[in-house]
Parts: sequence; C-alpha cells; structure tokens
Amino acid sequence: MDVVSREIGRAMESSSFIRKMFEKGIELKKRFGADAVCDFSLGNPDVPPPAKTAQVLAALAEDAIKPLGLGYCPNAGIATVREAMAKKLSVQQETALEAKDIVMTVGAAGAMVSFFRAVIEPGDEVLTPAPYFVEYGSYCGHFGGVLKTVPSIPPAFRPDIQKIEAAITDKTRAIIINSPNNPTGCIYPAEDVAAIAAIVDRVNARRESEGVRPLFLLSDEPYRAFAFDGATVPAIMPLTKWACVLGSFSKTLSLAGERIGYFTANPAMPGQATLIAAVTLTNRTLGFVNAPVIGQRLAAALLDETVDLEVYDRRRRLMAKVLADAGVEFEMPKGAFYFFAKSPVADDAVFVDALLKENILVVPGKGFGFAGYVRISCSVDEAIIARSAQGFKRAVDSLK
Repeated sequence: MDVVSREIGRAMESSSFIRKMFEKGIELKKRFGADAVCDFSLGNPDVPPPAKTAQVLAALAEDAIKPLGLGYCPNAGIATVREAMAKKLSVQQETALEAKDIVMTVGAAGAMVSFFRAVIEPGDEVLTPAPYFVEYGSYCGHFGGVLKTVPSIPPAFRPDIQKIEAAITDKTRAIIINSPNNPTGCIYPAEDVAAIAAIVDRVNARRESEGVRPLFLLSDEPYRAFAFDGATVPAIMPLTKWACVLGSFSKTLSLAGERIGYFTANPAMPGQATLIAAVTLTNRTLGFVNAPVIGQRLAAALLDETVDLEVYDRRRRLMAKVLADAGVEFEMPKGAFYFFAKSPVADDAVFVDALLKENILVVPGKGFGFAGYVRISCSVDEAIIARSAQGFKRAVDSLK
C-alpha cells in the first residue's frame, strides 16, 4: 500500500547524495570512532557565531517574557527588521531599497520556495548553471516547475553564456544564479553576471511587447560574505530591473538552525509591489506564517557582523595543500567553503568509494548534476583536514 505520492516516492529513492554521505558518516563513526573519520560531506557551518551574539540573545531574553514577545509578527517580517535589512541590502545591491521591498523568510530555501509558489505555473521551466544545489529541482518541482540545467565551463566553472541563452524557451520563467557557488566555490565574474542580465532584458523586451509573463533573474546569495583573495561579489540589481535576490544568515552568522533568510526584488521591476505581496502571501500559506522572531531580531542586531572568515580561509589553504600533495586536480575556490575537485578517474563514484575505504567522506559530483568531480566541504576543523592528507594520497594512488 502506497502511503506517499508517486512523486515523493521517486524523490525518496533518488535522495540527496549529500544526505546519503552524511548517513554513511554516522555509520563509519559508530564503527571506527569519530576521530578516525574525516567527514567533508556537509556544508554545516561549525565556526562559532560572532561573540556579540551572546549579548544580543541575553537582551532578547528580557523581551521574550513581555506580552507578544514571542508572538506572531506580520507575515513579511518585523517592521524594524525589514527597515534594517533594507538599509543593508541597499548598500550591498547598490540600489535604494525600503522596508516594503523586503520579506523575511524561513532561510534562503523558504525564500526560494515562496517565490516559486508565487510565480510558477505547471510546466514552467527554471534554468540554472550546473553544477548546482540539488534542492533547486524540488523547490520549483513542488509547484509543477521543471528544472533545466546548463553545464558550466570547467575548471573555473564560469557559466556558459551562449548555452544559457540557447536553453531559454517560451516556458522559461526564471534563471537562478548562485555566486559564490555551492558546490564549486566559484564567484561569477562581473562580466558574466552582466551578460546573463542582458539576456534577461532582451527576452523581456520581447515578452513585454507580446504581453506575456516575464523572465526573472534570481540571485541566490547565502555565501555572499565568503569571498577570498580580494574577490568581490557583483551586485545584480543595477544590471536588470528583473532581478530578485535572496539569502540567509545560516553561513555568515552560523545561524543555520535558526532558519532566517530574506527575499527582495528590484523596485524598478514592473509589478514589483504585486510580487512582494505575493511572496508575503505564499510565505504564510505554505505554512511558514512568518520567519522566526528571535532569528529576525538576531539578524537585525548582527547585520554588520560575520563569523571569523579567516578560519575558513586557513582551512581553504590547508585543503588546497592536501589535495595538491595527493595529486588531485582542482581550481582554487574564491568563495564559499567548498572545493569541487576533479576525480582521478572518470567515474566519480569510484573515487568516492576509494576515499570511503580511507574513512574520508566527500559527495560525488553527479549529486550536483556534474559527474567526474567531488565536492569537499571545508566546514570542518583544520585538524581533520590535516588528518585526511595520507588518506587522500592512498586513495588517489589506489586508482592509478
């Protein structure tokens, strides 16, 4: 007897490779002990939140016991929080934003799901460069959307502009870009982002004249603060009026469990107020109701803070040395906290299995829509990275 829908049943059978490796890690740690396992499978930020977080939480504790201290708030978020977010994002996006342009959401995932619920009709297509964050397909697929991927250009994994334009059809409703990127760590150069924005403008010039629904450019930015070696993350809103931006504080403040994010859209967009109202509605009707009030107040008080990014930079450099010494090919990531390293054999699953024999867990690239590579998360202690060095060498040598 089927207790779940066929669609969800199929999704369960092809469950995320990330989660599968996570479960494998639990098994290995039980068998060999946690100190014997080097788990690079999850992007779970482990660097402590900024020190100021404790002070903010202490102050919030005083407010919590007041009437409505932890009660419902407006579906779009607490007014003062939206005002603070608008000021922050105005600078970040080089575009004047007001509180009315912001919706506080249950993480970046909640922002994306609410956006897709607001704009997707069954059969609509969503484009994204591959490799990509695997949940994108589910986020739009829940509402009948179809994710289409366009292979990026290795080894730097810059988006293939010509192929993106060629992949657009009359059904294409949105293009997602994710920079800094999960899983590659690539920060898209300004000229690439501008080129994609220009494509969106060309498509919408035709669609506006024909009176059909527009194409959105959706920028997914939870790793925006993670930029190294002098790299900068381009602002998207000055490039096209059809830009939407979403993000979260899961990584930048190590508040992943608090589930706090945001959505905004360019005020110059025709129908922008309607879109913001629609996302506010879907934020409620999808069952989120409103973003967590403690998380909102935490984020607003810590907008000018980040976790210690130097820790992640040290890990990045140490992992680069470990991989280079083992003979693994990779492009040095300029952002996020991942490496997308080339498998020494064509089948990335073979490399993953060789590493498992060394109690090293990574995620196969096919789980991100790009086979032949593996994703390695640097969201682990430096001691674990250093401990993995000989295991990486033995795994690579075993495949020669």
